[in-house]
Amino acid sequence: AAAFAANSGGVNKVSMPPLTPMADYIPLAKKAMSYIDSSPDPFHAIKTSADMLEEAGFVELPDSRPYSGNINPGGKYYFTKNRSTMVAFTVGEKYQPGNGFKIIGGHTDSPNLKVKPRSKKVASDCIQLRVECYGGGLWHTWFDRDLGISGRVLVRNESNGSIDQHLVKIDRPILRIPNLAIHLQTADERAAFKVNKEDHLVPILATAAKKALTGENNKKDGWTEHQEPLLLQMLASELDINVSNIADFELNLFDTQAASLGGIHSEFVHASRLDNLATCFLAVQALLDHAIEGKLENDEDISLIAMFDHEEVGSASATGAGSPIMGDAVERISAALNAGESNPDLYSAAIHKSFVLSVDQAHAIHPNYASKHEKGHAPKMNDGMVIKRNSNQRYATNSITGLIIRECAKKVKLPPVQEFVVRNDCGCGSTIGPVISAATGMRAIDMGCPSLSMHSIRETMGVSDLTHGLTLFKAFFEHFRDVDSSIQG
Repeated sequence: AAAFAANSGGVNKVSMPPLTPMADYIPLAKKAMSYIDSSPDPFHAIKTSADMLEEAGFVELPDSRPYSGNINPGGKYYFTKNRSTMVAFTVGEKYQPGNGFKIIGGHTDSPNLKVKPRSKKVASDCIQLRVECYGGGLWHTWFDRDLGISGRVLVRNESNGSIDQHLVKIDRPILRIPNLAIHLQTADERAAFKVNKEDHLVPILATAAKKALTGENNKKDGWTEHQEPLLLQMLASELDINVSNIADFELNLFDTQAASLGGIHSEFVHASRLDNLATCFLAVQALLDHAIEGKLENDEDISLIAMFDHEEVGSASATGAGSPIMGDAVERISAALNAGESNPDLYSAAIHKSFVLSVDQAHAIHPNYASKHEKGHAPKMNDGMVIKRNSNQRYATNSITGLIIRECAKKVKLPPVQEFVVRNDCGCGSTIGPVISAATGMRAIDMGCPSLSMHSIRETMGVSDLTHGLTLFKAFFEHFRDVDSSIQG
């Protein structure tokens, strides 16, 4: 205790302990926190990622044009789908047709509340927004939070008649879902806080008195009259457009509280959407470092990151991991690097040499609920990355894919990789690894950074695990080919 006290004028003043144990990890953690704060929805996550890539010289490939003639060894490229899914890649300078793809996969979406197509709702003289639950959120954590709104707005361009896409991020507490006062609850209601997702999760925007000052929507086009006028006015103000030019939107709510460092030694990151924006950030950073640090010179393969939408609802969409995006990317990139000629034999060879490192958050052991973990497979925060396994194929990991990643980690002297297996009496989640592997035939492993409070509006992970993750991703891009070649059969 004496190390934490300083005597000044006879008064003991307690100061914070030094940050030394975690000081080396803080800069990367702060960069990750900034990425997460800038990305309250998949559209913003892709925009933030694209900005990072373009700053490093990556070239966007228009999806509607042939790749042939536009991709070359040593090049850096990316493309997006629906502006909510992204594939980015570098081509090794020693690439030869038929060589493989080293892929890191993650997802851009997180459980949240999305504004319904008809947003208008008034109850008890309160103006509210109709919202829909997206994914499997811990919905009780959304009560009494300061909520903003973000997403994509479709705008009619009066000058040329086009429909333009605009991103909006209203980062102030305009919405709130209040709890019911304890005095108005029965003893049974207090004992078991149950949320009716339709009735109890409707956020308040304003009071009806304010509405009397702003008026109603007079326009009747089958869409506008069903929207809350205050919402449209706010969007128009943010985008500096006329309300009448708003054609449609995709909006979701988010917690306006910024990501923060926590713990007495700043050993934790507390933030929204760690599942799975922590992975997205690390994947982008690893690909950037792979290119910037001169690793393409001796690279024989394609190093690629894929960040998909809709993982939280099963990945079965045009922009999810279950779509043709991954297989199409491998085929089109391979053909472009083979003088524009598609060759099924070379494609099959590339699939055989490829590997997917599917990374989602993992469940760290919770000190208050330690019995929820299988005792031999209880990952800890700040203790390294986690391999996730499930014999029933909820995860794609097998003995060979697990060994490959452990060997990559050894080459850069990372802490031993942790292991997670769910208890036999608990259900097991899943992620994109099995989905991509089944759709393409590529080998895969599922991993993650250990975290607490998964699917809460605010989650927690270890500061050093961000560095562990980035180091592993870079090692995968650099050493996978050598490790894979050492395994017979």
